[in-house]
Amino acid sequence: MTGDVRVLIADDQALIRVGMRGILESEPGLAVVGEAADGAAAVRAVRAGGVDVVLMDLRMPGTDGIEATRQILADPGLSPGVAVLVLTTFETDADILSAVGAGAKGYLGKDADPETVIDAIRVVARGHSLLSPRAMTTLASRAGSAQPARPRRPDALDVLTGRELEVVVLAAKGLTNDEIALHFTISPLTVKTHVNRAMSKLGVSDRAALVVAVYDSGVLDVPPQQ
Repeated sequence: MTGDVRVLIADDQALIRVGMRGILESEPGLAVVGEAADGAAAVRAVRAGGVDVVLMDLRMPGTDGIEATRQILADPGLSPGVAVLVLTTFETDADILSAVGAGAKGYLGKDADPETVIDAIRVVARGHSLLSPRAMTTLASRAGSAQPARPRRPDALDVLTGRELEVVVLAAKGLTNDEIALHFTISPLTVKTHVNRAMSKLGVSDRAALVVAVYDSGVLDVPPQQ
């Protein structure tokens, strides 16, 4: 992608929209191109064109964020290249699975720090996924429970170096890059490099798929669904 990432902020709380606009407009490479107070308005704004990423709340009056996501992504011809990043107070299994099932590329809680939100916007704008630790755990649990008879294959991760394996295991447990860096006394950039190399070796395109691959290998037990 070249040029600024064009962001639409969809949230029914005006204070949230104003706050997010202030954060994003101070960041080079990001441009807020509109706001929507409900899902229907978000759908109309996207279909009008000029949006790369929708920062989508879930609980909004009328058309909620999940239905709006579904409508936005149902016909790529109407909104080509648009990615939805959910930013919500709610991180229940049902909300996470519904949002991802509707096509959301990212899922974060509103307790995420601004740097995490900014990074997530850039990641989903490139066509990749970025999910909160809670969301990744839910997807890993669902992947494991959906295939109870699948044999564990720890050797599936043998292509990774020792440090890459250590890093991806901590990532699968829900640690952020900064937390992993602190654990190993290395830089977050080095952690990111290990994660990217592991994804390349395992043939997965994003961190969520990497987490599922770790649990699928049997190296970690699948967490119970809540």
